[in-house]
Amino acid sequence: MTADPPKLAYWHVWTDDEGVTHQARCELSDFVMRSMGGKAAPQWNDHLLTGETSVLFCVLPAGWIGDWHENPKPQWIVVVSGRWFVETMDGMRVEMGPGEVSFGGDQGAKTDAQGRVGHRSGTVGDEACALMVVQLDDAWSGARPGAFK
Repeated sequence: MTADPPKLAYWHVWTDDEGVTHQARCELSDFVMRSMGGKAAPQWNDHLLTGETSVLFCVLPAGWIGDWHENPKPQWIVVVSGRWFVETMDGMRVEMGPGEVSFGGDQGAKTDAQGRVGHRSGTVGDEACALMVVQLDDAWSGARPGAFK
Protein backbone atom coordinates (compact mmCIF):
# COMPACT_ATOMS: atom_id res chain seq x y z
CA MET A 1 0.00 0.00 0.00
CA THR A 2 1.46 3.35 -1.07
CA ALA A 3 0.22 6.51 0.56
CA ASP A 4 1.08 10.13 -0.01
CA PRO A 5 3.30 11.67 2.67
CA PRO A 6 1.30 13.36 5.43
CA LYS A 7 1.35 17.03 6.40
CA LEU A 8 1.33 18.29 9.97
CA ALA A 9 -0.04 21.78 10.66
CA TYR A 10 1.37 24.08 13.34
CA TRP A 11 1.22 27.74 14.37
CA HIS A 12 4.43 29.74 13.95
CA VAL A 13 4.95 32.81 16.17
CA TRP A 14 7.50 35.13 14.54
CA THR A 15 8.87 38.70 14.51
CA ASP A 16 8.94 40.94 11.41
CA ASP A 17 11.68 43.45 10.50
CA GLU A 18 9.94 46.18 12.55
CA GLY A 19 9.93 44.01 15.69
CA VAL A 20 6.16 43.26 15.59
CA THR A 21 5.07 39.68 16.27
CA HIS A 22 2.65 37.63 14.19
CA GLN A 23 1.33 34.08 13.89
CA ALA A 24 1.18 32.07 10.68
CA ARG A 25 -0.32 28.65 9.99
CA CYS A 26 2.41 26.43 8.52
CA GLU A 27 2.85 22.78 7.61
CA LEU A 28 5.61 20.27 8.06
CA SER A 29 5.62 18.39 4.76
CA ASP A 30 8.99 16.72 4.22
CA PHE A 31 7.94 13.29 5.54
CA VAL A 32 9.84 10.20 4.40
CA MET A 33 8.83 6.58 5.10
CA ARG A 34 11.65 4.93 7.04
CA SER A 35 12.53 3.36 10.36
CA MET A 36 13.63 5.52 13.28
CA GLY A 37 16.32 2.91 13.86
CA GLY A 38 16.83 -0.45 15.45
CA LYS A 39 14.03 -2.86 14.63
CA ALA A 40 11.32 -0.18 14.52
CA ALA A 41 8.97 -0.58 11.57
CA PRO A 42 9.05 2.14 8.90
CA GLN A 43 6.86 5.16 9.62
CA TRP A 44 6.48 8.71 8.31
CA ASN A 45 9.29 10.90 9.70
CA ASP A 46 10.11 14.57 9.09
CA HIS A 47 13.57 14.98 10.62
CA LEU A 48 13.81 18.72 11.23
CA LEU A 49 17.10 19.16 13.05
CA THR A 50 19.72 17.65 15.27
CA GLY A 51 21.44 19.52 18.07
CA GLU A 52 21.32 20.76 21.62
CA THR A 53 17.78 20.75 23.06
CA SER A 54 15.99 20.87 26.39
CA VAL A 55 12.65 19.18 27.01
CA LEU A 56 10.32 20.30 29.77
CA PHE A 57 6.70 19.83 30.72
CA CYS A 58 4.69 22.75 32.11
CA VAL A 59 1.32 22.82 33.82
CA LEU A 60 -0.37 26.21 33.67
CA PRO A 61 -3.04 26.56 36.39
CA ALA A 62 -6.61 27.47 35.44
CA GLY A 63 -6.83 31.25 35.06
CA TRP A 64 -3.08 31.62 34.40
CA ILE A 65 -2.02 34.47 32.12
CA GLY A 66 1.58 35.21 31.20
CA ASP A 67 1.94 38.92 30.45
CA TRP A 68 3.74 40.15 27.33
CA HIS A 69 7.11 38.46 26.80
CA GLU A 70 9.27 36.83 24.14
CA ASN A 71 9.77 33.08 24.05
CA PRO A 72 12.89 32.53 26.19
CA LYS A 73 14.36 30.28 23.49
CA PRO A 74 13.21 29.10 20.07
CA GLN A 75 10.83 26.33 21.09
CA TRP A 76 8.24 23.83 19.93
CA ILE A 77 5.19 23.71 22.21
CA VAL A 78 2.70 20.82 22.16
CA VAL A 79 -0.55 20.95 24.12
CA VAL A 80 -0.88 17.73 26.14
CA SER A 81 -4.16 18.53 27.91
CA GLY A 82 -6.42 21.51 28.52
CA ARG A 83 -6.50 24.61 26.32
CA TRP A 84 -4.39 27.74 26.04
CA PHE A 85 -4.11 30.84 23.88
CA VAL A 86 -1.28 32.81 22.30
CA GLU A 87 -1.85 36.47 21.34
CA THR A 88 0.71 38.33 19.22
CA MET A 89 1.34 42.07 18.94
CA ASP A 90 -0.65 42.28 15.69
CA GLY A 91 -3.78 41.39 17.69
CA MET A 92 -4.09 37.79 16.46
CA ARG A 93 -5.22 35.37 19.16
CA VAL A 94 -5.02 31.62 18.56
CA GLU A 95 -6.51 29.05 20.94
CA MET A 96 -5.06 25.54 20.95
CA GLY A 97 -6.06 22.24 22.51
CA PRO A 98 -4.61 18.74 22.95
CA GLY A 99 -2.32 17.66 20.14
CA GLU A 100 -1.95 21.13 18.62
CA VAL A 101 1.54 22.48 18.01
CA SER A 102 3.10 25.94 18.03
CA PHE A 103 6.64 27.16 17.33
CA GLY A 104 7.80 30.13 19.41
CA GLY A 105 10.26 32.15 17.35
CA ASP A 106 9.45 35.72 18.42
CA GLN A 107 12.91 36.60 19.70
CA GLY A 108 13.94 40.12 18.68
CA ALA A 109 10.51 41.69 19.19
CA LYS A 110 10.47 45.40 20.05
CA THR A 111 8.24 47.01 22.67
CA ASP A 112 5.38 48.93 21.03
CA ALA A 113 3.58 52.10 22.17
CA GLN A 114 1.20 50.03 24.35
CA GLY A 115 4.12 48.34 26.15
CA ARG A 116 3.57 45.00 24.40
CA VAL A 117 6.53 42.88 23.34
CA GLY A 118 6.51 39.36 21.92
CA HIS A 119 3.28 37.67 22.90
CA ARG A 120 1.06 36.90 25.85
CA SER A 121 -0.46 33.54 26.60
CA GLY A 122 -2.79 31.95 29.09
CA THR A 123 -5.14 29.13 29.88
CA VAL A 124 -8.63 28.92 28.39
CA GLY A 125 -11.54 27.59 30.43
CA ASP A 126 -11.59 26.37 33.99
CA GLU A 127 -8.93 23.68 33.86
CA ALA A 128 -5.14 23.60 33.86
CA CYS A 129 -3.23 23.28 30.60
CA ALA A 130 -0.31 20.87 30.31
CA LEU A 131 2.36 21.63 27.69
CA MET A 132 5.43 19.82 26.41
CA VAL A 133 8.16 22.29 25.42
CA VAL A 134 11.22 21.43 23.33
CA GLN A 135 13.70 24.31 23.50
CA LEU A 136 16.19 24.55 20.64
CA ASP A 137 19.64 25.96 20.17
CA ASP A 138 19.71 29.76 19.82
CA ALA A 139 20.65 29.33 16.13
CA TRP A 140 16.86 29.05 15.54
CA SER A 141 16.17 32.36 17.32
CA GLY A 142 13.83 34.52 15.26
CA ALA A 143 13.05 31.74 12.75
CA ARG A 144 10.37 32.82 10.29
CA PRO A 145 7.53 30.82 8.76
CA GLY A 146 8.89 28.34 6.24
CA ALA A 147 12.17 27.81 8.13
CA PHE A 148 11.31 24.16 8.75
CA LYS A 149 11.00 22.75 5.21
